[in-house]
This record gives sequence, structure tokens and C-alpha cells, in this order.
Amino acid sequence: MRAMRTVAVTTATVTALTLAACSTDADSDSEDTTSAASTTTESSPAASESTDLDGREVTVVTHDSFNVPDEVLASFEEETGLTVEFVAPGDAGSLVNQLVLTKDAPLGDVVFGVDNTFASRAIEEGVFTDYTSEAPAAADAAAYAVPGSGALTAIDYSDVCLNYDIATFDGDVELPEELSDLTDPAYAGMLSVSNPATSSPGLAFLLATVSEFGYDWEQYWSDLTANDLRVTASWSDTYYTDFAAPNYGGDYPIVLSYASSPPFEVIDGEPTTAALLDTCFRQVEYAGVLEGALNPEAGQAVVDWMLSDEFQAALPTNMYVYPVSEQVEVPAEWAEYAPLAEDPHSLTPEEITEGRDEWIETWNSIVLG
Repeated sequence: MRAMRTVAVTTATVTALTLAACSTDADSDSEDTTSAASTTTESSPAASESTDLDGREVTVVTHDSFNVPDEVLASFEEETGLTVEFVAPGDAGSLVNQLVLTKDAPLGDVVFGVDNTFASRAIEEGVFTDYTSEAPAAADAAAYAVPGSGALTAIDYSDVCLNYDIATFDGDVELPEELSDLTDPAYAGMLSVSNPATSSPGLAFLLATVSEFGYDWEQYWSDLTANDLRVTASWSDTYYTDFAAPNYGGDYPIVLSYASSPPFEVIDGEPTTAALLDTCFRQVEYAGVLEGALNPEAGQAVVDWMLSDEFQAALPTNMYVYPVSEQVEVPAEWAEYAPLAEDPHSLTPEEITEGRDEWIETWNSIVLG
């Protein structure tokens, strides 16, 4: 999301806000992922320091919401001698599918944007080769590692949460606080979410409900559907088109987005939206070197770069996520308007791997018929 000081939604604003869903549109217990250390691979020297990369080209495969300042990219290219090319086969929801389908003829050398809802599938399919970075933030990244694997390196994280339009709940309508509240007829026709089969935030929200309700999650979605639930194909449809916040003027005062969205909906110094922090699922984004890459050393250098202070510092204002580096400060207004959930919903990678496909199929049957 992004900071907005006027009500008008300009093209630049829309472009910026789209980047807020950097894990947007198509496994982990957050306590596990925030405490697990990378254990499986032998540390390698920083690729950009140990290998002569001058004159090489490296292809970075990512989702179409990837964004980094030109000067940050230019500095990396100058330092390493690499020329960076980006391939974006679609949104983050389809990224892993593309990687699996092309694993015998990889689309590039390194990937950014696989998140913890699909990380285990990519690992099991052999999409990535192991690499352990020694870049400045590598120790911090290890706290978010996929347990038992050295194939992916955590780069950023965020909380997928329901956001609400503050004005709607300033009067007689009581603000919902928990997921269970949303099945109350008082909130009929108020909620818009994105499809978990096509949107990674949508999948994260589905996982939050499985975590919260266990075997009763199916009944929960049946009740939501009966309460006039709105479902879109993508985060951007839910947020830009449906949200009743002043910057968008849609018909739904509660929508699926991120805990980091509200700071970018501040108008004239006043917040217009907020996140329901009891509805959140912790989402982690990873980078990894592709198995069979033409230039694996260059791919390793990209992973190192993404853990550098310069790249990590650019994440909050360009992709609207929290950097894994503990040395990088997020914008001051995030402390006030974008706090993280203290106890986000979570599932272990094993639980997600075992249940993901069946949950999506069942959800589709319940909600879409």
C-alpha cells in the first residue's frame, strides 16, 4: 500500500498500491518460522565477492508486483558487473505453478516471491537448489527459514489481515473484532475477499480460518457465504474496486489486505482505514536459486543483494512489507498505523502441504458451488 494525502486516486497511486500485494494474486507455524534456524546447507561465500560475475546476465523470475528503486538496482549492477533481467510470468498466485511446469527448462537463474503458503510445494518439486547466504541479514533471515530446507532464503514478511473503513463503524454499526463475528447478519454484504485458488492473500486468509476453526472451517465458510460474501479473483479487485475507503469508494467496508495497508490511506493526517489484527496470517516471501540455472553464481549474488541493507531498506516503501533485517528501520508511521499482529494465525509447513489442495477444492465447492 502507499501513503496518500489526497482523496483522488491517481495512476501513480494505483501503481504503488498494487505493489502492496507483493505476494498477491493466484507453510508455516509463525512461531516455528520465526524461531527456526537454517540447518541444512553448508555456508557459501557471498557469491558477489567470490566469483567473477563481470559481463554476465542474470535473470530474476518474480511476480508482477516486484519493485525496487532504479538506483538500488543500478548500484548492484555496478558493484557486480551483472546485467539484471526480470521475468514476471504473472502474479504471485501463479508463480509456483509456472516454476513447477518449467523446472526442466528454468525460466531464469533466481526467483523472488514464493511465499510460505506454497514454499513447501516448490521445494518438494525440486524447483530450487540449496544456497546459504553470508550477506548481512542472513542471520535474521534464518529466523523465517522453511524448517528442514536450505533451498529458500526469507527476504520479507507481512500480515495478511482484514482491513476496514473507519467511517463505516463510527456510528451505530459495531466493529467486528474476530473472524467469528463476520457471520453475524449485522455484517451481511460487508465483506470482500479474494479467491484462494488465484490469490496468495486469499489463500493466506483461508489458512487463517483453518487455523482458527479446525474441522469447523467448512461450516464457517458456509456461514460467510450465506451472509452475502463477495469473492474476487485478485487482491487488487478486492481492494481497489470493492473497498469503501475514501480513496476507492466501493461498496464493501471490510476487505482482505495487509496490516501494512492503513498508513497509505491516511488523508490530511487522519487514518481512514485500519486492520483487524485478530484476523491475520503471517506471510513470508522467499528468494531461491533455480535448479538447472544457467548462471547459479549470479543467482546467488542476487540472493545476497536482496539481503543487503540497501535492498532491505527499500522494501517498506516500494513493496510495502517488513524487511527480515533487524538493522533496517521501517517508516515511523508504521508503528502507529501498521502494527503487526501479536499472535497471527499460523499452520506448519507440513499441515499446509498436506491440506492445501484439498482445502482449496473444498472451499471452491462451498463458496462458488
